[in-house]
Formats: sequence, C-alpha cells, structure tokens
Amino acid sequence: MSSPTWFRITLMRSAIGLPRRTLGILRALGLKKRMAVVYQPVSRDIAGMILKVKELVDVEEADSYMSKAQIKDSRRPDPGFYVEQRAPRPQPPATQ
Repeated sequence: MSSPTWFRITLMRSAIGLPRRTLGILRALGLKKRMAVVYQPVSRDIAGMILKVKELVDVEEADSYMSKAQIKDSRRPDPGFYVEQRAPRPQPPATQ
C-alpha cells in the first residue's frame, strides 16, 4: 500500500482576533472560511505550517485529491429511491 500523498486540511475554528502571523499561515495553506477544506501535498513545509495552527485545523491523510464537486457529492445522502422509467407526459386534448 502506498503512503498518502495529500493532507486534507479543514479549518475548524475561526481566525478572528488571532495574530497576523497566524492569519498569514492560514492564507498560505489556502484556508479562508470555517469548515473550508483544502488539499496540500505532503511535505515538510506544509507539515510545519500545520503544526503552527494545529489548534485551529483538522488534518487527515488522503491518497487522492478530491475536487469541490466530488466533496459535495460525497456529502450528499442517498435519496432512498431510484427512477426505473419515466412516465410519458399526457398529451393535452386536441381542440376542434
């Protein structure tokens, strides 16, 4: 099994009122809003930035990068049904 190549970083706490240096680290990681998710490659530089803001973020290791659309689809619950066939629309009566 290969080692994870991405950090999945989620900003859990707000950065309001924090020092500018901390805000700069969050911006460098690509985090702007609470609950924002970004993927960063596994490297020493990124790991160092994560350690500086470890109280504010949630970090997971991921094997693949997920786009915003893929993240949104993964959060969508199963509808509980599926459409087998669409019913034909009734035609309006012909006027004479």
